[in-house]
Amino acid sequence: MRVGPLDRRCSLLKSDREKRPGGGASETWTEVGKAWAEITIPTGRIAAVADQMTAVVTAEIRVRYRKSIVAGMRVSCASDTYLIEAALPDAGRVMLRLLCSNVVNP
Repeated sequence: MRVGPLDRRCSLLKSDREKRPGGGASETWTEVGKAWAEITIPTGRIAAVADQMTAVVTAEIRVRYRKSIVAGMRVSCASDTYLIEAALPDAGRVMLRLLCSNVVNP
């Protein structure tokens, strides 16, 4: 099998939320797998969020089909992290197109 354009090794992350006894919750992201991916950045824009200007980057990430990849998970490649907004399988369920937005790491 040829890798072709799937040339980036990425981690798939799932949220683990814990409720705190005094109220509130803590959220951690746990790696649930790795995947070879092709990443394209079709758009980028500047937006006002909470009275601050911030860059919003959307990405399209293609990976081999996995039933376990769903919206709300994250994809981390090198120093970039993306939130999966939608996971769209192709007609033959061979590839999965992930529509993502960037996550700003503090």
